[in-house]
Amino acid sequence: MFDLRGKNAIITGSSKGLGKSIATAMALHGANVVISSRKADVCQATADEINNSEIAPLYGEKGKAIVIPCNISDKTALEMLVEDTRSQLGKIDILVCNAASNPFFGSIKDIPDDAFEKIMNNNIKSNHNLCQMVIPEMIENKGGSIIVVSSIGGLNASPVIGAYNISKAADIMLVKNYALEFGQHNIRTNAIAPGLFRTDFAKALWENPEILKQSTATCPMKRIGEPDEIGGAAVFLASDAGSFVNGHTLVIDGGTVV
Repeated sequence: MFDLRGKNAIITGSSKGLGKSIATAMALHGANVVISSRKADVCQATADEINNSEIAPLYGEKGKAIVIPCNISDKTALEMLVEDTRSQLGKIDILVCNAASNPFFGSIKDIPDDAFEKIMNNNIKSNHNLCQMVIPEMIENKGGSIIVVSSIGGLNASPVIGAYNISKAADIMLVKNYALEFGQHNIRTNAIAPGLFRTDFAKALWENPEILKQSTATCPMKRIGEPDEIGGAAVFLASDAGSFVNGHTLVIDGGTVV
């Protein structure tokens, strides 16, 4: 049920952190994966790590990793990401919108316009643009899986990352609307909402002793997540194991939201 052999997947923001975990897990389940972020050298290092890994693939055949750098803030770059993927791999079966931005840490009343606009553009509009680009092909292919990495921030307010949380709440509704419109074509659109994970992106939170103490205190498992704990969820949503899961937000947070 979790076999992804013969599937091609674009994963944005996949050179490190949660995106790298998702790409690695999908490759081990047989998918060909596109490693994409702004810096080509970091992407190449991740692709080499996946391609040269001695970990046995789950179905006897490991997918290959290729590199297509992309700045998600640039729509032309997103179009090139999609076209280059088709050119190198063929049809696009899986899209994972993981890349995001959060350039501001503090009260929402103090956020500058440019920072607010960057968050909304990179965390919502770029995901919407990518969905628009792959949907026609998925309709033609009579199926596909789109996964948007949201956050438990999309379910809760915050005094320090308010604009980011607003964008992640919008991602959850973006997923619901795409699921409603295109489920009839066997295109499943879902979100993953991670809690606090030990990634560079969230370093401002887990490196702060007071915030870390508060986060682990409200988590029933009394710890934060590790990047490798996210990949399996994406494989589930992308594979036949999740064939009737559509419009759902899968929370992975050790129970924090409860």
